[in-house]
Amino acid sequence: MTNAEISYRVAAIQFEPALFQKEANIARLVALTTEAARNGARLIVHPEMATTGYCWASRSEIAPYVETIPGPTTDRFGLVAARFNCYIVAAIPEIAPETGIYYNSAALIGPNGLIGVYRKVHSYISEPKWAKDGDLGFPVFETELGRIAITICMDAVFPESGRIPALAGADVHCFPTNWLSEKCPAGTWMARALDNGCYFIAANRYGLERGVQFSGGSCVIDPDGAVQSSLDVGDGVVYGTVDLDHARDKRWHPDSTDDRIADRRPDTYGSLALNTYRWQDRDFHGLYGINPLPEGRKSTVVAVQFAPQAGEIEQNLAAMERLLDANSAADLVVFPELSATGPIDDAFEAAAAGRAYPQILTELESMANRHDGFLVAGVVLPDADRLFNAALLVGPNGLAGIYRKVHLTGYDRRWAAAGDSLPTFNIPVGRVGILIGYDALFPEAATSLAIDGADIIACPSLLSGPAIRSLGPTAIPLQHASEAGFTPLHFHLWRERARETNSAIVFANGASPSMGFSGVFAAAVEDNTAFQVVIDGAAEGSVVFTIDTTNLDTRYKTSQIRAKDVLTMRVPVWYDALQRPNRVTMVESTESRLVSAHGDD
Repeated sequence: MTNAEISYRVAAIQFEPALFQKEANIARLVALTTEAARNGARLIVHPEMATTGYCWASRSEIAPYVETIPGPTTDRFGLVAARFNCYIVAAIPEIAPETGIYYNSAALIGPNGLIGVYRKVHSYISEPKWAKDGDLGFPVFETELGRIAITICMDAVFPESGRIPALAGADVHCFPTNWLSEKCPAGTWMARALDNGCYFIAANRYGLERGVQFSGGSCVIDPDGAVQSSLDVGDGVVYGTVDLDHARDKRWHPDSTDDRIADRRPDTYGSLALNTYRWQDRDFHGLYGINPLPEGRKSTVVAVQFAPQAGEIEQNLAAMERLLDANSAADLVVFPELSATGPIDDAFEAAAAGRAYPQILTELESMANRHDGFLVAGVVLPDADRLFNAALLVGPNGLAGIYRKVHLTGYDRRWAAAGDSLPTFNIPVGRVGILIGYDALFPEAATSLAIDGADIIACPSLLSGPAIRSLGPTAIPLQHASEAGFTPLHFHLWRERARETNSAIVFANGASPSMGFSGVFAAAVEDNTAFQVVIDGAAEGSVVFTIDTTNLDTRYKTSQIRAKDVLTMRVPVWYDALQRPNRVTMVESTESRLVSAHGDD
């Protein structure tokens, strides 16, 4: 790769295709693609199904419009790529000539022709009307512009679709989409960029098709989740810049050693390739009468935000008691990370805090007993000759569970040993999992707990990021009119974790000097979005919310927290890479398979 290719211009095409007008759609796409190329874009991404429109009712209806890859349409865009020395991601309905099977696909086309194909793995409700789930996995293509990955629309709902290409070294994630019913650029897109430190080029359509309102908001997203540029509505081109050095630096922050890939813990992700939720949740988790889910109920949960003081154990416990008194009717109260001890800077401070553990446990048990409820509190846990950054689950009858932080930051590693599992605990409130701060930045951890049936994921934290991001007004009509204007909390990573897992997330972060923004996020049954309650800023306070795990008889009236509809749509046959050692590189083997299958030149 030459130095000139380390940084280059990219473009997302926003376009409203029309059903039954394939030739007109392609002509308009060629014009927009040519415009982008003339303006210096080296990588250009089209919306999902941009050549034909999206809302097809049946296989027979779309049959006149499918074509092979390579085929006439990819050849046509190949001429543009050759003329302008650029790369194009063209999204079309594909027919496999050897079987006659249809796919929702995207082709990567370079100056020398077709490079490779991606077939959408995670189907939305419409694809099963006509298309098969993708059968090529998540390939990454080596080019002079770096390593390019492609996924399509619904794929982004699943963290696996971003993580697996990142493990294969992806620099840029191209995302043809027909995203709908939500203000865009969507928080989910930002999460996929942020989780993996990749550029994310989202090309969305807009407009109304067969009663479906699409959201526009095509954009280029930086590896830290920030929107570099976007287009709310209308045909047009969104430009951005890719810096490969930035994409290949997987640290969460330039001043730290904490790393999105190196700090993963695949040894604790043993459930990620399991296909669990094809079965009714009560039947699955109650199989053989072993470890059934707690009886469904409504429970009051609280996220408490305050600033624990280093070394001030008595002061911290007094603050926790005071905040517990303010939420005396709560069933579960979650305090910040290391809430009893305050932040730990080195092994000397950790040893002193560890010696105080018996006293702290006694005080926490007394608090829980007096308030007749459960609490999650952060401590330094001594175990033999090791110390752990831990969270205790304490109830009226004493200690109900211990979680040892699995994903350690550089500060943690100064004094703490790493935990070796992601357990869940059954209490009357429900099945509870715990992640401590940095743990929750790794989507594998939250998904593992959800697969194990977690109703609630308590997340005690002392985090200063990732940033909460706002978004300006949109002209697109939205299902929730309140989203149309300026939204100061458009992106909150823990809301995305709730969406990904269908679990209630209780995020109890530290007040200043941590970033605050504690909240409770839970799936709302009526519209499948994530409800949020957030403390605005880094002040002391608490968030109260009622979690409903009531399990009704009819499958589609079951609490989403229990049914976990998103998990039912995972496609684990493609997820093996998540459990392999970190920094897996699959580019060469993927390319070889695609060359064989598609006659790549």
